[in-house]
Amino acid sequence: MKSRFSAFLATALLALSATVVAPVFADEAASAPAAPAASATAPAAPVDAAAPAAAPADAAAPTKEVIENPYGLDALWKTGDFIAKGTLIIMAIMSMGSWYILITKIIDQVKLSGQATDARTKFWKAASVQAGSATLKEGSPFRFIADSGIKATEHHEGALLEQIDLNTWVSMSIQRAVDKVQSRLQDGLAFLATVGSTAPFVGLFGTVWGIYHALTAIGMSGQASIDKVAGPVGEALIMTAIGLAVAVPAVLGYNFLVRRNKSSMEEVRAFAADLHSVVLSGSMSKVAKKAA
Repeated sequence: MKSRFSAFLATALLALSATVVAPVFADEAASAPAAPAASATAPAAPVDAAAPAAAPADAAAPTKEVIENPYGLDALWKTGDFIAKGTLIIMAIMSMGSWYILITKIIDQVKLSGQATDARTKFWKAASVQAGSATLKEGSPFRFIADSGIKATEHHEGALLEQIDLNTWVSMSIQRAVDKVQSRLQDGLAFLATVGSTAPFVGLFGTVWGIYHALTAIGMSGQASIDKVAGPVGEALIMTAIGLAVAVPAVLGYNFLVRRNKSSMEEVRAFAADLHSVVLSGSMSKVAKKAA
């Protein structure tokens, strides 16, 4: 009887221990797969964190590498000595002076052409030389010549001047006015001629000086390859090109202005000759009236 009760009690204890231990193993079994899952998801965090860092890198615009040219005008100016820089400055001054004179003289020629038109259309239709002179603009060479002729007829006085006849005195006064106009038109042409004849030689001097320094530097370095020779020598040849670029516009501008001045002076001389006849005839008529 006791043995049966002991067996029953042992069986009950085993059943009770099985019901208590089973949930514990079940919880451990459930937590065990979760741990690898958590460890599997753990590396995803750096991937997500790296995504924003990759976005700015993709958004950044591609930059182009700028390679500085070791030759050219910039390098020539930086590496040149005071003689090379002085030569460049002289040619720059020549070029600016030539273009300034050329532009201003062309403007003067255009104004002179308009003033010649006014003299043809307004001056000769006036009732008198004084009235015709008043119709011309201030600063006009035609008005200057007309005023000179008028003054010559009104101020032919003095012991020495009275020894000159009126015809000669008026002719001399008008011719002096014409000469002043011609001298005014020729201002600046000497500078253009000087630049046109000397600028190529100034550039050639800069080239010879640059080649001399380039060959000296090559000899000191001991490297005579084509890449070491072509750069400095070609750099020095830029001086000759600049000299030609300065001289050619000066020569062309000089020839153009000389032709324009020639045609303009023909109109001025024709106006002066007609004015001389009109002024002299008016003066003679006044003298005749006084004598009568």
